[in-house]
Amino acid sequence: MEVEGWNVWHPEHGDRQVIRDISMNVRAGEVVGIAGLMGSGRTELAMSIFGKSYGRRISGTVKLRGKPVDVSKVDRAIAAGLAYVTEDRKTLGLVLDETIRFNTTLANLDSVSERGVLDFNAETTVAEKYRKALSTRTPSVFQIVGNLSGGNQQKVVLAKWLHTAPEVLILDEPTRGIDVGAKYEIYAIINDLSAQGKGVIMISSEMPELLGMCDRIYVMNEGAFVGELPAAEASQERIMSLIVSE
Repeated sequence: MEVEGWNVWHPEHGDRQVIRDISMNVRAGEVVGIAGLMGSGRTELAMSIFGKSYGRRISGTVKLRGKPVDVSKVDRAIAAGLAYVTEDRKTLGLVLDETIRFNTTLANLDSVSERGVLDFNAETTVAEKYRKALSTRTPSVFQIVGNLSGGNQQKVVLAKWLHTAPEVLILDEPTRGIDVGAKYEIYAIINDLSAQGKGVIMISSEMPELLGMCDRIYVMNEGAFVGELPAAEASQERIMSLIVSE
């Protein structure tokens, strides 16, 4: 995926530019990180690319495999091959009082319905497939998602987006609020995705996470990229010096 000349203005304060002329790319099988302090614009960038779900007066182009794609709405971004795992899984990522089965198919209901009627057996089959594939710890896919641990909730969010068969997966703080064991499992899932040739964009406030997982890291400050580092040259000190120098 390539993003070129991406500009975004605040949704309510129309004179405030939030994202400034950003260009970036992620290759098939690559994990690309976005580092930056809180408020640097990382989430706003991700959400604006994913169906323009944040911001106004958005300009720029998004290409997949060299061809421009329409990301003007969320359903069009999904159809183009994008997926976005939000940093706020409890509010924006899951319907907490519904089951694993319900949540797993939510972003791709066409796959489990015919003429607008849901096939509950098909839903169960899909949810069970991802429960096993991601090792979600639960007695059954009929478990209410709100009763799961943070790590298992995050696996359900991942399952929901993997079921859309994305080409590029944007992960916003994918291990926030989960225990060490679950973090390791999420890392393994990310590595599997890159091994399958998916492009992964990873936003994280944890520097060791970015340094350990990413092939390249973009450094962001005040809505703009201030540097790009290959993994071999990246360090916490180098990233912070790029942020502070601007």
